[in-house]
Amino acid sequence: MTTIDLMAAPLLEEMEPGAAGPKVVALGGGHGLAQALVAIRGYAAAITAVVSVADDGGSSGRLSPALGLPPPGDCRRALLALSPDPSPWRDAACHRFLEGDVAGHSLGNLILAGLAASEGGLERALETLGRLLGARGRVVPASSQPLELRAVVEGAEVRGQVAIALGRGRIEALTVDPPGADASPAALDALAAADQVVIGPGSLFTSLAATLVVPGMAAAVNASPGRLVYVCNLTTQDGETLGLDGADHVRALCAVSGMRPPDVMVANDAPFPVPAAVEAIYADRAAIEALGVRLETAGLADAAAPWPQHDAARLGAVLRRLP
Repeated sequence: MTTIDLMAAPLLEEMEPGAAGPKVVALGGGHGLAQALVAIRGYAAAITAVVSVADDGGSSGRLSPALGLPPPGDCRRALLALSPDPSPWRDAACHRFLEGDVAGHSLGNLILAGLAASEGGLERALETLGRLLGARGRVVPASSQPLELRAVVEGAEVRGQVAIALGRGRIEALTVDPPGADASPAALDALAAADQVVIGPGSLFTSLAATLVVPGMAAAVNASPGRLVYVCNLTTQDGETLGLDGADHVRALCAVSGMRPPDVMVANDAPFPVPAAVEAIYADRAAIEALGVRLETAGLADAAAPWPQHDAARLGAVLRRLP
């Protein structure tokens, strides 16, 4: 058994509710945020997930414009990551319909949509479903209204998360529409009280920066007393970050979002299978430290995953040392 295995083993046990530990805020969306939350569950006393609301694909992309609520999919995924206990409610929230008028929809998304309509918004809906699931933390949408992501890619405007993620070219600017949207007060309050703020892993522009460019969010991250930790992806993304190394990821995220350089960057340093369409991200210590960022490395890849993703226990073993 390796040193990192020994460090990670205790994280397979959950912290008891009420146990001493740091207050952690994690920002982002999609599978990356979910993996981070599973990692954070092992050492944090209080967890707030701040989730991007610019998703315009899949079930969320159909529900959000039809019902006028923020896209629920990434919020649902984050809530499930904080809810490890088996239950009929968890099974229901995970169920996805394959046929009929609701084909492609997750039942969890539909439950959140119904609760949002009856309880006054997605944030309250997430609180209610979180209680039913026994969630070990809170999930907060980055804004109370659905947002459209807008990017300038080599001088041309591209609108929508999916179009930006699939596009080609250097992303020069990123904003949300409507431009007057406000960040969630609950997210800002959590950041003001945090011991640790975790950004990533996740799509650099369409998850991480998409959360940070909500007006007021980057300023709150920069002012937070918590240590700011950036978890770098294992690989580049075809279309979004192809050709960028670890230091390039930090530069790009700070440039488009207004976030200050993180205190610490966490990166993988062990070999793992890399699909042909992408590249493993190399974290050059000298280049990263030249940005004023401390580099922490470990073997972080999940060897059993069909596509490269972080091993939650190994990632937690690193993060727990950094509040």
